[in-house]
Amino acid sequence: MARSQDTFAKREREKQRQKKQEDKRQKMKERKANEKSKGLEDMMAYLDENGNLTDRPPDPRKKKTFRQEDMVIGVPKAEDRVADLPRQGTVSFFNTQKGFGFIVDAETRERIFVHANDLSSPIQENDKVTFMVQHGPKGLMATDVVHVK
Repeated sequence: MARSQDTFAKREREKQRQKKQEDKRQKMKERKANEKSKGLEDMMAYLDENGNLTDRPPDPRKKKTFRQEDMVIGVPKAEDRVADLPRQGTVSFFNTQKGFGFIVDAETRERIFVHANDLSSPIQENDKVTFMVQHGPKGLMATDVVHVK
């Protein structure tokens, strides 16, 4: 007569596996017995005024209304941002040999290209100037540049 091939460790592992399955079945039965029927209201999620998810409806007093006409989708065109008023700035770089440089606008702090043909008088770095802005082939360009003393 042959001996059983199952060792003690194998039998213990099998017992533990069957015990885990039985525990799992028992927990499932307990959950089903204690489960409340969830209605639609229990499953709803709401956004509060800060954009966070909550289980409570938002306060109607804090409701904000928006008009569709007031909403701007996208970035405004660069042409819309340029005003026809003279601007003031400081020459940050100017190469007299090549005939071009850059002016830093005092308000917007953006660098604007300037060419020697658009100067009314010679300028140097760190000079205060007034100028008009146009759209050039590669971006904004200063025209009518006047040195302010």
